[in-house]
Amino acid sequence: MFRPKLPDVPTPRSTLIPQQHHNPAPTTGRSLSPYAGPVAVVLVGGVVLTALLAAVAITAVSVAIAAVVLRSLLNNANRR
Repeated sequence: MFRPKLPDVPTPRSTLIPQQHHNPAPTTGRSLSPYAGPVAVVLVGGVVLTALLAAVAITAVSVAIAAVVLRSLLNNANRR
C-alpha cells in the first residue's frame, strides 16, 4: 500500500556495448623537461655539500681525538 510502484524497465534488445573512444587530454605544449636540468643541479649540489659537511665533521672529530691522546701522552711523560 505504501510502496511506490516503479515503472517497468525495458530490456535491451542487444547485449553489445557500444565502444567509446577516449580522446586524450590536449597537451599545453610545455613538458617537464625544461625543469630536469635545474632539479638535477640542485640535487647534485645538495649531495656534494652534504658530503663536504660530513668530511669536515669527521676530520674535526679525528683531530679532537688525536689532540686528547697526544695531551694524555705528553702529561704522562712529564710526570715521570
